[in-house]
Amino acid sequence: MKIGFDAKRAIQNNTGLGNYSRYVIEILSEYYSDNQYILFAPREKENARLKTILSRTNISFVFPHGISKTFSSLWRMFGIKKDIRKNDIDVYHGLSNELPVGIRRTNAKSIVTIHDLIFLRYPEYYKLIDRIIYRFKFKLACRNADKIIAISECTKRDIISFFHIPEEKIIVIYQGCHPNFRQKVSGEKKSEISEKYCLPARFILSVGSVETRKNLLLAVKALKNIPEDIHLVAAGKSTPYQSEVEQYAEKAGLKSRLHILNNVLFEDLPALYQSAAVFVYSSFFEGFGIPVIEALTSEIPVIAATGSCLEEAGGPGSMYVNPNNEAELSKKIIEILTDKNLAKNMIETGKEYVKRFSEKIIAAKIGSEFSELKN
Repeated sequence: MKIGFDAKRAIQNNTGLGNYSRYVIEILSEYYSDNQYILFAPREKENARLKTILSRTNISFVFPHGISKTFSSLWRMFGIKKDIRKNDIDVYHGLSNELPVGIRRTNAKSIVTIHDLIFLRYPEYYKLIDRIIYRFKFKLACRNADKIIAISECTKRDIISFFHIPEEKIIVIYQGCHPNFRQKVSGEKKSEISEKYCLPARFILSVGSVETRKNLLLAVKALKNIPEDIHLVAAGKSTPYQSEVEQYAEKAGLKSRLHILNNVLFEDLPALYQSAAVFVYSSFFEGFGIPVIEALTSEIPVIAATGSCLEEAGGPGSMYVNPNNEAELSKKIIEILTDKNLAKNMIETGKEYVKRFSEKIIAAKIGSEFSELKN
């Protein structure tokens, strides 16, 4: 088959949607190497994370040309149809919530991956114009797609609830994490990373953008009831919410125990995870929660928040707390830190659970959807 991908995020984004896009392209090109994969991107951009993709002979790129190059965003939504037909695409996959307008007028079948509808559940976290644009694009893609991939059961329920899409049109296919997280990091490498980022001796880890929805403040508040030698390290992109977190830490006398790292390199993350004592993900709402998978794969105990889909990501071996209950979080952290058998059991259960997110299993599920559409 000739599979087309919307590759904008794969080229331009280093986290989130970019990671998902690269992940899907890489595993399909490896496990279904007989297919040809054509990546449609509005512009070229150097990205070190594309190394694997660029090395594959069954992958090629299509960029806008002529006047379309000047209006690349419009090309991605409208003009791309001509290039889809020209390249005889069998199935076109919108990897990040969108499909070209009029995709049904090409000869290609279409799939769209919907990651979450948080902008509808929690509109206060988004600008009005963004909510209007997202709603239009996501709903149009869901209606026009031949098949929809939801990255969690939670997202599937939201698609049905908000957009009234028939359940039989949606399939849940989870995302895995990069294989780097399965590699054991040497003590020497951990020491190097510890020195590079000035890490404390014992710490709780949180990974994700430092934004209101991610609720880092809960973990900071929990520090008040945890022994003083335990610190909190948070790795993620900064937003204005970070100032709120830092101001609280200072007023509460916790400033020296909070370490926010805004520019952690992707290749340094496995060492950071494997150096942590506990991983905490207290987000109010997620589409899935890849950092939870990364933590389980890195073999550290996980505490996540209730209220969205994090039980799907964390499985039965992880602990869950109310995202508004700092005392509950403190108690769970202390339990893990003081009970070695509990921590060991959580790690072992997590290792078994994340096998369902292997590249081979996920590639097979997506590949079978492609084959079904083509036939």
